[in-house]
Amino acid sequence: MNKEKKLYLKKNSAIHSSGLFAKYDIQSGDKIIEYVGEKLTKAKSDVIADVHIEANKKAGTNGAVYLFTLNKTHDINGKVPWNLAKYINHSCDPNCETDIVRGRIWISAIKDIKKGDELTYDYGYDMYSFEEHPCRCGSKNCLGYIVRSNLRWRVKKKLEEKKRKKA
Repeated sequence: MNKEKKLYLKKNSAIHSSGLFAKYDIQSGDKIIEYVGEKLTKAKSDVIADVHIEANKKAGTNGAVYLFTLNKTHDINGKVPWNLAKYINHSCDPNCETDIVRGRIWISAIKDIKKGDELTYDYGYDMYSFEEHPCRCGSKNCLGYIVRSNLRWRVKKKLEEKKRKKA
């Protein structure tokens, strides 16, 4: 990949607010963009998450926390102007994945991506408060919540149980 050639551009997204879209065809395996920001301890990250969540509630908005787990002791706060990777939306049928290599977070293609396609990856959220994280990706296997793929069966089971109790 030519480091000077940006493979993406920011546009409005049908999934959520803004998104990054392929500016050119991208091949599976290509590194697309680095997720950058301020490196924080887990304790400071927790405080910032609470601040962002409260600000979002007051503004009547959803999401926009932009904290990314780097390792067991640190996170990256991607809510900085120079981090365009923060605009990559979640999808239950993603075309990208994240790789942490030598302390850097890379977004790479996991399938061929056509020019104009929105770049997406699985945010990998656990089930804790899953109902607070609605998903609007529109993929055929979407349950309506942002939960990592290996836990979706549990969410589906909980939703079915909830539906049965209401009936």
